[in-house]
Amino acid sequence: MAVAETGTFTDAGIELGVSQAAVSRNVLALEGRLGVRLLHRTSRSVTPTSAGVRVLARARQVLADVEELVREATSGHTRLRLGHAWSALGRHTAEFQRRWAAEHPGIELQLVRTNTTTGGLAEGLCDLAVVRTQLDLRRFAHITIAQEDRYAALPADDPLVRKRTVTLAELRDRVLSIDRRTGSTTIDLWPADARPRTEFNQDVDDWLTAIASGRCVGVTAQATTTQYRRDGVTYRRLRDAPPVDVHLIWHRHDPHPATQAAVDLLTTLYTP
Repeated sequence: MAVAETGTFTDAGIELGVSQAAVSRNVLALEGRLGVRLLHRTSRSVTPTSAGVRVLARARQVLADVEELVREATSGHTRLRLGHAWSALGRHTAEFQRRWAAEHPGIELQLVRTNTTTGGLAEGLCDLAVVRTQLDLRRFAHITIAQEDRYAALPADDPLVRKRTVTLAELRDRVLSIDRRTGSTTIDLWPADARPRTEFNQDVDDWLTAIASGRCVGVTAQATTTQYRRDGVTYRRLRDAPPVDVHLIWHRHDPHPATQAAVDLLTTLYTP
């Protein structure tokens, strides 16, 4: 790369702090390994061949990827990634972000939405995650930080919108939209002989679209009512449904150093 940028082996050697001969040997070795000529050489200058141009572009990308990998590996103590599949921390989301920035200015907080059952934790996309799914918690270290009421998500023109609260039985004649991967709702909320029809969706955006269209209704945790306000969708509390457990999960081995600080702050925010 230095040869292409400086135009001579001598100048490349000066830039790299090695001899001209060492630069020449390395280029020859690379050409031999690849089986193609990378440079046009004249008595006055050196320019890349067409293959050299392609290799140079790829090399720059590889070096950029290596630099990003180094930053990723060394930034663990200066950045905390909090994953979630939907709804984050509900009404506490903004306050958590503000207080974290004020109390831990040396650790950048990033919220990461990943449509997986573990909110991105198992996939290595976050350091800890907020989950509301039925999950085998034995796989992770965890704490239950709250229980949230369940709400019905209704099309804005549904007759049930006129009520302040609704019951599960009042939804039995509707089509229920369910996210089987990351959702907190299962058909088991209803008796076996009084269950609504179901339609499955891929994520929270599909879920909201199906409800806003008037085709479906949904059941969700209270956090959704603040994180996902959308035209055409109205939320009403379900007065006879069990609450949703909200868990914070992280890897048992080698947890992020700021994990306990996050646990303490979230516990404080969710305490009545």
